[in-house]
Amino acid sequence: MDRVANIRSEEKKYHDFCYDNYYLFEPGSWLHRPVKTVIDLLAEYKDQEYLCVLDLGSGIGRNSIPIAESMKNRDGKVVCVDLLESAIDKLNSYSHKYGVEQFIVTRLSDIEQFTIEQEEYDIIVAVSSLEHLSSESALERKLNELTSGTKPNGANCIIIGSNIREVNLENGQELDPMFEVNITTESMLEILDYQYAGWEVRNRFVKQLEFEIDRNGQSVKLTSDCVTFIAKKIV
Repeated sequence: MDRVANIRSEEKKYHDFCYDNYYLFEPGSWLHRPVKTVIDLLAEYKDQEYLCVLDLGSGIGRNSIPIAESMKNRDGKVVCVDLLESAIDKLNSYSHKYGVEQFIVTRLSDIEQFTIEQEEYDIIVAVSSLEHLSSESALERKLNELTSGTKPNGANCIIIGSNIREVNLENGQELDPMFEVNITTESMLEILDYQYAGWEVRNRFVKQLEFEIDRNGQSVKLTSDCVTFIAKKIV
């Protein structure tokens, strides 16, 4: 099994476990609440009568469901793309539970293969998903697709990891991180700045994160720089 296939196999096991053992919006996991940065950006479009949103790597709806709930008093749709059948199945179920199924459009797809048409979306959200593209060049191609696929006055919200390290806590062994794209924070910011040249950058910051996770029954310390990058396409 090659490196990318191995990473995706491990990530599938991790996410399938989370989706089976934790409920959306209940305390106990990262599924507890939507990302505040996404919700704050959504508020800027509260007066827009029709809103078209793309959520790349949507999972079970942590951000998609609240976005869809904001459309109950207007019109719009949230296109939710995820590679995992477990995520799409549960997202469809949660959309019915929260009464937003008419606004949710699910797509079972590798985000790298998902086509974004030109000026199709008002908002594109990619939270902890673009680092799972197959390579740095694939990341650059997808970012180019994001920028061309955004409507005038639309926005992109990207949250992505860089400088990712995994260390076995039992023996201190440095592991190969289970992320397809893992570059320096400096390089990541350079790529984003280049792709969004001419846009209004609304937010650009880096936060260091540290977690203890399980990798095949072993305790592992995962550290990374979390890059938040929000930009608006100026007419």
